[in-house]
Amino acid sequence: MYDYISGNVVELNPAYAVVDNHGIGFMINISLTTFNEVSKASKSDTVKLYVYEAIREDAHVLFGFSSKHEREMFLLLISVSGVGPNTARMILSSMPPAELEQCIASGNVAMLKSVKGIGAKTAQRILVDLKDKINLASDTLLDNNNAPSAVYDEALAALVMLGFTQQMSQKALRKLLKDEPSITVEQAIKKALMMM
Repeated sequence: MYDYISGNVVELNPAYAVVDNHGIGFMINISLTTFNEVSKASKSDTVKLYVYEAIREDAHVLFGFSSKHEREMFLLLISVSGVGPNTARMILSSMPPAELEQCIASGNVAMLKSVKGIGAKTAQRILVDLKDKINLASDTLLDNNNAPSAVYDEALAALVMLGFTQQMSQKALRKLLKDEPSITVEQAIKKALMMM
């Protein structure tokens, strides 16, 4: 599984980007949020897109995100029954990740229904399925610049890859980082493993 692809953007439009990585052009489907971020880069800049690979019978499709946060929201959305990768991308094109979190946390059905292709039932299902998960996600620790802590993000990804649930891992890491704000990623993982 790919985590990210970096390289020069050789083609860019609101639906996809082609990233040249050592002579291989990866066509990566993107949201408008990611398009806006990537379009700020100059032609010579190296761009890094966090990716998700959707494997279907007839194709392997890459979806790319300018931030891990956007990818996390995408993964939460596709975990909802009836929401596929293209629908999730449409939602993230209509509102940035932070706005989507607020929408779900506040139970704003009307805002979700305003997204093309999202009906009342799907909007309701998204709110019901993700409300508790969003409350945890929006509870994440912030560093001094009000950005999600890099230690938290890296340790969480490692714990989930080791097979622990996201909810359990988030709870342990929030407590650890609250008690020891200067903890390293390695220490956070080791201590979290002892707590679970």
